[in-house]
Amino acid sequence: MIGSDRAMLILLAVVAVLPPVLSALGEPFLTVILSRALIFATAALSLDLILGFGAMVSFGHAAYLGIGAYAAGILAANGLTGLEVQVPVALAAAGVFALVTGAISLRTSGVHFIMITLAFGQMAFFLMTSLSAYGGDDGQALAAPSTLFGIAVFDGAARFFYATLAVLALAWLGLRTITRSRFGRVLAGTREDPARMQAMGFSPFGYRLTAYVISGMVAALAGVLLANHAAYISPSYMSWARSGELIAMVALGGMGTLTGPVLGALAFVLAEEALAKLTTHWRLPFGAAVVLAVLFTRGGLMGALSRTRGRK
Repeated sequence: MIGSDRAMLILLAVVAVLPPVLSALGEPFLTVILSRALIFATAALSLDLILGFGAMVSFGHAAYLGIGAYAAGILAANGLTGLEVQVPVALAAAGVFALVTGAISLRTSGVHFIMITLAFGQMAFFLMTSLSAYGGDDGQALAAPSTLFGIAVFDGAARFFYATLAVLALAWLGLRTITRSRFGRVLAGTREDPARMQAMGFSPFGYRLTAYVISGMVAALAGVLLANHAAYISPSYMSWARSGELIAMVALGGMGTLTGPVLGALAFVLAEEALAKLTTHWRLPFGAAVVLAVLFTRGGLMGALSRTRGRK
């Protein structure tokens, strides 16, 4: 864990100095791409709480990303652009959706859990496509950028980048505190042996449901950022394919490490952008590369880094 913490702090420090470096190199647009990577890093981090620590494979996690985006978009369309309003609404909406769907989904396990989370995710997706007042299947532009008590915190690529980086750092710190608490240890125990934890007097269902709700709320926070980054809200944010991408980011970086999903999301988004510039058929080599990386880097990128450090 200590090594993971050190890796995360180094990663955050390196990422923090990139905008001025990129600007000096004449590539300021890369800051925009990095901001997008940080948003998905926050979403992947939230998924790692239930996937890496709770062994809950959710194929509907992107629904919470969309809930956050639509909370920001719908409120902005009605003149409420303050993050002090949008964020609580996004968290509350995601929390209620996660509480209801999680209470049902967690009564199943294995493939059944995967399929029911996929079903709930698709329900949310089709609900948003039916909202013709907000663009329906086509989505719509964000009416106005979000502000914080009247301050334009997202004004400019560099300011947006550092705001996104701050959210990621706070999310990591919060989830780090949770996973190292008694709650986190019990959650990890339910992953290893739910029956034994039940015999010890703990309720696996209650702990898993709480983690599920927290995970959804953090993902919704990333959704608010995504709406502002794209200046657009769309049902595509909630698709099952997006959920699959988030799972791939977590697996690529290393499940159950918190730092791994951040590293995996950065590698995923940056590799996607690089390959898209090389060929119009970039999805084939990109998909193959991700599959190979997950299969042959035991423990993901974090596992590979740990083994490299151990050989020195």
